[in-house]
Order: sequence, then C-alpha cells, then structure tokens
Amino acid sequence: MVDSRERDLRSALIQGTLCRCPRCGEGKLFDGFLKVAETCDRCGKNLGHARADDFPPYISITIVGHIIVAAIMHFEMSQPLSPMMYLITMLPAAVIMSLALLRPIKGFVVGMQWATKMHGFGAEAVSSASN
Repeated sequence: MVDSRERDLRSALIQGTLCRCPRCGEGKLFDGFLKVAETCDRCGKNLGHARADDFPPYISITIVGHIIVAAIMHFEMSQPLSPMMYLITMLPAAVIMSLALLRPIKGFVVGMQWATKMHGFGAEAVSSASN
C-alpha cells in the first residue's frame, strides 16, 4: 500500500483510468456507472468526497467531437454521403464513444485529484503530520 505522503501522479492517473482506487490500485473506484465509491473495498481509502463535476464530460465531448468532425470531413472529401447516412452512422458513434470514454476519464480526474491532494484528499496528510 502506498503511504499518503508518496503519491505518484503517473500511477494514480493510470489506476484511475482503469477505474481502480488511485491509492492501492486494487479496489473498485465506482459503485455504479459514474458514482464514485464511498470507500475503497481493499484499502479502505475514503473516496466519496471526490468532485469531478463537469470536467469529464467536457473532455469526452472534446475528444469525441474531434473524432466525429475528422470522420465527417474525410467522408466529405473522399465520397460525399447523404445527410441521412451521417445521421445513421455518426450519431450512434458519438453516443457510444461518449459513454465509453466518460467512466475512464472520470477515473483519471479522481486519480489526479488524489495524487495532487485536491478536494479533501490532502486532509489525511495534514492530520497525520500534526500527530
């Protein structure tokens, strides 16, 4: 288990992206699709106060938007499709990609918050230093 004073940003980001506890890398980060678990089921770390808010959807929208626009531009330059074909193909692709990216991105943000001691993740470092 990692000591609270030794917080490796890279490892926390990877563990968060894999939807694992950023502290131990073994416990589940989520209780539901996007609900962060109150505590890690392996190391007992309190995760319930993590606040990713709207940042993960913004990142997801940006990534998916760039991919969809690039695909549409490619199709328009190579062989134009009818607007209905774009609706049939690009709309489901955008929804599926957004949903697929949202959970790992939220895990990434929670891992970043833990590693940089944001939003209450630094409280145990302050309380253990005063003891």
